[in-house]
Amino acid sequence: MTRKKHILVVEDEVHLATGIKYNLDAEGYQVTCVGDGRTALQLLEDPSQKFDLVILDLMLPGMSGYAVCEALRARQNDIPVLILSARTLPEDRIRGFDVGADQYLTKPFDLDEFLTRVRTLLNLYALRTEKRSESPPEPPSCVYRFGEAVVNFATFEVRVRNQSVRLTHLEMKLLRYFIENAGRVISRKELLERVWELPGYLFTRAPDQFIRRLRKIFEPNPAQPRYFLTIRDAGYRFVPTGQFLSEEASSQPDPAAS
Repeated sequence: MTRKKHILVVEDEVHLATGIKYNLDAEGYQVTCVGDGRTALQLLEDPSQKFDLVILDLMLPGMSGYAVCEALRARQNDIPVLILSARTLPEDRIRGFDVGADQYLTKPFDLDEFLTRVRTLLNLYALRTEKRSESPPEPPSCVYRFGEAVVNFATFEVRVRNQSVRLTHLEMKLLRYFIENAGRVISRKELLERVWELPGYLFTRAPDQFIRRLRKIFEPNPAQPRYFLTIRDAGYRFVPTGQFLSEEASSQPDPAAS
């Protein structure tokens, strides 16, 4: 018998949690609801429990959804996280992606869109798990240096201008993909498929927000990037030796700069 996908809903508004559970139950999922972040983390660390997706509110008692997601990623847990929040400001979305959320959906939300995002993220996690079980572990990577940065992908140690910096698992994965493809223009579609393991047609600002975060960490002046460049109508390019954007390349608004 096929195991039902198990979804953890972290929502302190009982009526909303009940509605979400009702609709997910109707789709054939197993659903567990909790009303605070600390209980959610305890369940996610319980070896007797197996979850495939976390649906996370931000405004929770005692421990915010931001802190829950950040704690998950700090523990190298790559379970998909879908944030559901009434917060609609760009900085709220940016912070959500910065702490490691996979998707961000504002309340009130369209039910069909919500269920589509749930299915997409569950498929993503199934692919991740399958690849881990089939592929042998990668050998330790050597230290990589560019500009004033030193990155050790084996130990997750990053130093920039002699200061230690902590990157999330997904930020390290994105950085590594740029380094492995240094000098080549990479489209947002390719980043979604190869880094996020999502369909390339999906509309999300996640790549832009994560590149914005890399610029804040590694660029001497994030407003004038030298290493993580935006190429007009094409995508992004990593230049390890450093290069200023030409006037033509930088003449349009940069989605990763806002």
